[in-house]
Amino acid sequence: MERVASFTVDFTRFLDPDGRLSGTPPGFAAQADAVIALYRALVLTRTFDAKAIALQRTGRLGTYASSLGQEAVAVGIGAAMRPEDVLVPSFREQGAQILRGVEMAELLLYWGGDERGSDFSGPREDFPICVPVGTHAPHAAGVALAFRLRGEARCAVCVFGDGATSRGDVYEAMNFAGVRRLPVVFVVNNNQWAISVPRHAQTAAETLAQKAIAAGFDGVQVDGNDVLAVRHVMETALARARDGKGPTLVEAVTYRLSDHTTADDASRYRDDAEVSARWLEDPVARLRTYLSDLGAWTKQDEEALIADCGAQVDAAVETYLATPALPPEAMFDHLYAVLPHSLGVQRAALSAAKDDEATSE
Repeated sequence: MERVASFTVDFTRFLDPDGRLSGTPPGFAAQADAVIALYRALVLTRTFDAKAIALQRTGRLGTYASSLGQEAVAVGIGAAMRPEDVLVPSFREQGAQILRGVEMAELLLYWGGDERGSDFSGPREDFPICVPVGTHAPHAAGVALAFRLRGEARCAVCVFGDGATSRGDVYEAMNFAGVRRLPVVFVVNNNQWAISVPRHAQTAAETLAQKAIAAGFDGVQVDGNDVLAVRHVMETALARARDGKGPTLVEAVTYRLSDHTTADDASRYRDDAEVSARWLEDPVARLRTYLSDLGAWTKQDEEALIADCGAQVDAAVETYLATPALPPEAMFDHLYAVLPHSLGVQRAALSAAKDDEATSE
């Protein structure tokens, strides 16, 4: 018998769960300003999440997907990307979106059911939030193909959850990207749960990173609760893509501390003891410990940051709540460049019914 192929999957971590160095870190990890910027982004993301959930619970926001415990994945992605790159997110990447210039008020508008929230004032070519599982992966491959055809040194970054790796859309996108050697990085936010389905029940693969092997490119794992490692691995993958070396699949191993969304009750399918144990891997506390050990963070710094993040989020909430609602027929206005006749008839009927109701009052 002759072996015709073999592969390995590398795992990267620089900070252990206690916030202590467990390997040789990248150069930026010794720069206090760079690490503080990452920490600020983590805390701002968590503060925004908490406020969004409070808004939903009080009837002022729609269903919302928290990134509690997973902030390091999105922040590491956002810190590694260049402004000219394009983010193709799923629905838990608010940390990356905020870092890339999406206004928090815009994110609140989106989750409040207002499509104006997808008209980003910052990264104009970044894609809107994608709630359907995995359907945005082919879009990311298409974006990367456009970069290749134009000869642009830009990359697409596509983020999805562990459950999406069982979808045909994702494999088809990776297969196409591998064949064409496209400048795209696929990131699996492996938070161990595809809604109520645990990771072991939806794939027998030893790692999710190895799913890239069938598509003909590298798959790597990273500790998704170590923002230093996530940023480093993403920077490496993006540099490879920019140099014409093709895609990479990055599996960020983390854990979803919250419910899947505010429409979910995770206590129905997982034990509290399991969640409590995972709090010991908290990415925010981990980086705070590292900063303190560097002598670059104090209690006063922490109090000032919490106050500043709270003020930023409160200002975004005020903007969101003060934004006048659009009329019901606006639901038709963000679907097509030219509205098909059948939908135009429906829009006109809705507008007429609204006018009739107003007249009768």
